[in-house]
Amino acid sequence: MATRPKMAVGEWYHCYTRGVDKRTVFETSDDFERFLAHLYVGNGTRNIRVSDQLNTRLQAVLANKNLERGEKLVEIGAYALMPNHAHFIIREIRERGIAHFMQKIFTVYTKYFNNKYGRTGAFASTFKSRHISDDRYLKQVVPYVLLNPAKLFEPKWKTGQISPDAIEKKLLAYPYSSLLDFFGVDRPHNAIIDNSLNTYYDEIPSLSSMLRTAQEYYQEYNPQV
Repeated sequence: MATRPKMAVGEWYHCYTRGVDKRTVFETSDDFERFLAHLYVGNGTRNIRVSDQLNTRLQAVLANKNLERGEKLVEIGAYALMPNHAHFIIREIRERGIAHFMQKIFTVYTKYFNNKYGRTGAFASTFKSRHISDDRYLKQVVPYVLLNPAKLFEPKWKTGQISPDAIEKKLLAYPYSSLLDFFGVDRPHNAIIDNSLNTYYDEIPSLSSMLRTAQEYYQEYNPQV
């Protein structure tokens, strides 16, 4: 992994990576689901793999009560997967836990992807991270990550040129982010994340207010992913 500032135990980080030359890293729904399975299986001190399971489908992996992952490496607060990049909000809970976790999941997913598509070498860039230094920034970056898929439906959404009702329905139906988990919807994917992000809110914001906050984030920080 590339050298980066040391991450502090107990702190949250916005981590992200994208395909080399912006290439697609998730070609099909099976690819998205396989990566989500890696997020769950890889978050543990034991070295187990999705490919070792009798049933490698996401729902089966999440429902497997006999899966012994060991102690968690990180707390996953939120995630959003896009065709050519991915975002995560992760808390460091042990020394070098985030670095170890990210290396684990991308190593096994790269092997899966290369075997499936008959290619070699890395296809995703080394992950980058930004420290979430205070509550204000946390409450900006959470909507930005969870609503990142909006660009798939409304390319100009960040400037406010959107149909709110239409985009909200599409965001709630998007299966590769933890938006529904953030809103407390009971589903198998709850097992992937830790709900401790919700403790920072006196009241969970509405999707409409999160859209406004995410737009403000774009205007203030001008992120490139």
